[in-house]
Amino acid sequence: MSEYQYYEFLAIDRPLDDGEQAAVRSLSTRARISSTSFVNEYHWGDFKGDPRRLMERYYDAHLYVANWGTHRVMFRLPGELLDPDVVEDYRVGDDVNAWRTGQFIVLELISEDHAGEFDFDYDPENLLSAIVGVRAELAAGDLRPLYLAWLAAYGSWERDEDVFDGDADDELEPPVPPGLGTLTAAQRALSDFLRLDDDLLTTAAQTSPPLGAPNDDPDDLAAWVARLPVTEKDRLLARVAQGEAARVQMELLRRYRGDRAPAVSAPTRPRRTVADLLDNAARRRADRERRLATEHAEDEARREQARLLARERRLDALAAEEDAAWSRVEAMIATRKPAEYDAAVTLLTDLQALAEREDRYDTFTTRTNALRQTHARKPSLIERLNQARI
Repeated sequence: MSEYQYYEFLAIDRPLDDGEQAAVRSLSTRARISSTSFVNEYHWGDFKGDPRRLMERYYDAHLYVANWGTHRVMFRLPGELLDPDVVEDYRVGDDVNAWRTGQFIVLELISEDHAGEFDFDYDPENLLSAIVGVRAELAAGDLRPLYLAWLAAYGSWERDEDVFDGDADDELEPPVPPGLGTLTAAQRALSDFLRLDDDLLTTAAQTSPPLGAPNDDPDDLAAWVARLPVTEKDRLLARVAQGEAARVQMELLRRYRGDRAPAVSAPTRPRRTVADLLDNAARRRADRERRLATEHAEDEARREQARLLARERRLDALAAEEDAAWSRVEAMIATRKPAEYDAAVTLLTDLQALAEREDRYDTFTTRTNALRQTHARKPSLIERLNQARI
């Protein structure tokens, strides 16, 4: 298998200027580079740059795929929009990691499946565009992407028993965010990218309360903005003019939704251990597989019953014209055509079943022996008769 690696970076909040593009270009002469993106594929060799450093300096999102099973996605957010202490609750070794860099926090999510086969039934260039929406969701205070990454990291234990040691069984889950049962399209794409098992997700979602619909009423939002201090609005407008429109939007929506969020304390739920989640998911999976196996067996029994009924009807019709059927067998053999030989053997098989049903097998044996003697010099036909045990 040849080597394959795919790198993609996106600049979302601010495009790269000419100097920054030149700096990135020095790391790869073959990459497709613009003020907002970097894309390159490697079938041999490797990227000379460090994705972490590029995220710290230039980009807001990064996706990496390699054919030895590595999936990695990274997001850079303003530090005031993603609390590092909150992220800390969801960290899992190298699989869910985060660090501060200046005024930003960089979140790194990794899924490894070294035992899996490399099989891209998708276009890697479509992956980041499907996933990147979780960045804005995180900035707006939605913690579902962090929980999904945490869950996917421990879910990898079922694929590789050496990923964690036994002590990880007793690790408690982080706070369960609302809405795990109704993921957004971007969160669903992230879940798939991190190879999160559906049974594990369904198990985890059982203690996740419903997600309240965001109340971004345009009139209410406009009134809220109007009440902001003039000096603050001037400062925000200046940042928009300087190319920070996307970041300003995230900050404003985060503040607006925070001000409008009802002060309702969620009911306290007992935190589950990793072992609880994995064991319950395994039981759910086993129950589903047993149910599917039962349904399959029932379906197969119904199909077999239908086949038997159809066979009986066919034999009833054959019994009414048995002599004519033997004549058709002779006529088909006389053509010396392979397809007609096959049809003759099929009809003989039905005649054999009819003889068994009506306890006239000796008569059938006599007629087939005579048939074999008459056509003994047709090896292709004799071979077919032998294979059909006629």
